[in-house]
Amino acid sequence: MSFGGYSGQAFSPAGDKNRFVLPPSFRKAVKESSGGRILCLDKHDRWNCLVGFGLSRNEELSAQIDREEERALRLGRDFDYDLRASQLFGFAQVPFDDSGRFIMPDHLRTLGRVDDGLYFQGAGRFFTVWNPEELSQMGDEWEAAQAACANLVAEAQAKAKAKGGNK
Repeated sequence: MSFGGYSGQAFSPAGDKNRFVLPPSFRKAVKESSGGRILCLDKHDRWNCLVGFGLSRNEELSAQIDREEERALRLGRDFDYDLRASQLFGFAQVPFDDSGRFIMPDHLRTLGRVDDGLYFQGAGRFFTVWNPEELSQMGDEWEAAQAACANLVAEAQAKAKAKGGNK
C-alpha cells in the first residue's frame, strides 16, 4: 500500500521515562512513509508544537529548498542554501516499537512544551503534535482541533480513572 498522508486525531498520555505511544493510524502511515519504524520529529516553524512525518518526506524537503532558492534568485534576494537545509533536515529520527512506543528526546520535549500527554492532528503531508494546553491557546481557526483534543483528553482521563489511575 502506498503512503496516503496523515489524517485524523489521537491522544497519547505520557508513560514512564518520557515514553509516548504513536497512535495506530499515525503509526501505520509513518511505517508506510518510512518503510519501517522511524518517526521524524521537529519543532514546527511557527506554532508551539512539534511536527511529525516519515522518512519519505526527504525528497519533498530537498525539492522545497530548490524551489525556495530559485524563487530567491528570481526576486534578487539572498538565499543561504546551507542554512535552509540545516533548518529543514535538522529533525530527529526517533525509533518506535511494534506497539508504537517511543521516547521523546529531551530537546523536543522542551521545544514542543510537552507535558503529560500528546495530541496528534493530521495535516496531510505531516502531522502536528501538541501539548493540549498549547493547542487550547490557539485562535478560533483551531476550534475543531481544540474540541477533538478536549474530548480525547477527557476520554483518556476517564479510562485512567477507571483503571485506578490518578489522571
